[in-house]
Amino acid sequence: MRGRFGRMAGRTVMRLSAIVFSVAALTSAMPTLSQVIRSAPKPVPPEAVYMQPVPGLTHSQLQKFKAGEKQFKAPWVVFPLLGGEWGLGPTFLANACVGCHTQAGRGRTFDQPGAIVFQQLLRLSLPGEAADGAPLPHPNYGDQLQVFGVNVGLKENLKPGEAELYIDWLAENVQLPDGTSVELRKPSIRIEKPNFGPIDPTVLTSLRNTQVVFGMGYLEAVSEADILALAKMQSAMGLNGRPNYVRDDIHQRSSLGRFGWKANQPSVRQQIVAAFHGDMGVTSSLYIEENCPAIQTACRAMPPGNRPELLDYAWDDLNFWSVALDAPAPRDQDKPQIIRGRQLFEQARCAQCHVPEMRTGSYPVLPAIENKNFRAYTDLLLHDMGPGLADGRPDFKAGPRDWRTPPLWGIGLSAQVNGSTNLLHDGRARTVLEAILWHGGEAQPARDLFAGLSKEERDDLIAFVNSL
Repeated sequence: MRGRFGRMAGRTVMRLSAIVFSVAALTSAMPTLSQVIRSAPKPVPPEAVYMQPVPGLTHSQLQKFKAGEKQFKAPWVVFPLLGGEWGLGPTFLANACVGCHTQAGRGRTFDQPGAIVFQQLLRLSLPGEAADGAPLPHPNYGDQLQVFGVNVGLKENLKPGEAELYIDWLAENVQLPDGTSVELRKPSIRIEKPNFGPIDPTVLTSLRNTQVVFGMGYLEAVSEADILALAKMQSAMGLNGRPNYVRDDIHQRSSLGRFGWKANQPSVRQQIVAAFHGDMGVTSSLYIEENCPAIQTACRAMPPGNRPELLDYAWDDLNFWSVALDAPAPRDQDKPQIIRGRQLFEQARCAQCHVPEMRTGSYPVLPAIENKNFRAYTDLLLHDMGPGLADGRPDFKAGPRDWRTPPLWGIGLSAQVNGSTNLLHDGRARTVLEAILWHGGEAQPARDLFAGLSKEERDDLIAFVNSL
């Protein structure tokens, strides 16, 4: 029995060995689960299309990108509360970058007259200019209105915001040559409960909508010479595209402005800490003093969260994240409607200012985007947009009617990102159609050519813009 049993056991072991060998051979020929995951990347959620990194980042760069994104989303609180980074306020508009730049997108206006505005900000200044050409800040409120104040635990510790800001939308109808009627709107601002003295009618104000933050590395990497060449080329077309030259606080000089509605910031790096200081009351090594005008004694008496509150390594991470955010790719470019719309965009002279293609140069901050063509549909220049869009407020070399040509890329994805379809500097336009019909000044001929198209042609041109 033992011999028979031993022979049966031996055959069983041999069969099991063969099975194990076959399974091992099969599994060795199959990709591992991690390989399958790497070869089939997850689809990007619709709301995250503005939050993707440019291709070609190294592992260490991706880690820095993730650290910057974490800083972008991080909440700020007042010292010594828990639940965020110390340093918020004492007055502010939002307690995190993502509070206004939701999913890295543009601001969304509130249509209700009783809603306090915070995804748009109100610039303030006095007539005249500072020694460096900048607008003159209001002595009691600075250069922008902060609508919220911090609260340290108890109700009696609530620090007031500077004032409450509301928008009343005023409607007007325009008639197109084919008889189509389009309702446009413009904002009328209301400042209520100013806590540090009246804001009289002589104060210059400008409502500004939150802008998208993707693609900024590409715009920063375009050489100044190429931007000036565009201005020269436009001059030959009868246009007056001009660069803004602004205060560069990092390098202590005047530099070409690229960012902001009037191109009043020279670099992504400076834009970041200017927003931290102005929008959240957070200091940095560049802007080390709290954002507290002399009359705001409660603001000046509050202890800082740190000195500086935004540490340099966090500033570096956030700067890298900002310049490494890729722009979403255009869509449906081979569809007949989009092809027709592209041709009409050219014929209506829209492309003279919304220049389709630019090229990056040397960019040590992010070599992955050096010497590449990209299609942002901007010229980074200032243009006179006429009285309808004028804010009456100069900003360095930008006049009261001047605005930087905003990039158009990714515009059709804005609604899926955060629900916003608000366009133009103050968010007045709810559609591309409305935005075009507000164009005046240098853009008046292009606006009139567009208005004179048939409805089908206008729809084709708009579909092209929304495909970018």
